[in-house]
Amino acid sequence: MPPTEQVLFLCTGNYYRSRYAEEVFNFRAGAESMAWRAFSRGLAEASSPENVGPMSPFALGALEHRMIAPEGAARFPEPCSPADFDQASLIIALKEVEHRPMVERRFPHIAGRIEYWHVDDIEFAPAAVALAMIDREVEELIRRLQLDAASKVRRAPGAADRE
Repeated sequence: MPPTEQVLFLCTGNYYRSRYAEEVFNFRAGAESMAWRAFSRGLAEASSPENVGPMSPFALGALEHRMIAPEGAARFPEPCSPADFDQASLIIALKEVEHRPMVERRFPHIAGRIEYWHVDDIEFAPAAVALAMIDREVEELIRRLQLDAASKVRRAPGAADRE
């Protein structure tokens, strides 16, 4: 099996959206036997007092509903560091208008590497809406990575000889 590539999901506090995206991605990538894993971090310099415990109850409930046992349910939110960007082949922030300013202020050297989704936090969208958006985005990401992998195989030297 080829080396595992990593996707880094970023949100503000690493408590709700990015944690949910990480768990759903890892579940789906594992089910598809992909050489990808996800991890997640928060862009805020300090955690929110509303983030009580390791992971949002909204994220945990949605994962349970999907019958996904979260691997990182006991892990507390983690802030991102420059080393996290070095590990990631792909970086996705969950809400552009919220996270782009944080990235540009704290980590301007990686701003050009970040892909942005448009998933609102709990104050602006009900969990059912936001988490369903993450489900769709993750499914699209899985498809895109599978197509990219298939394309690389087709372009590899000697690939035509193997067909």
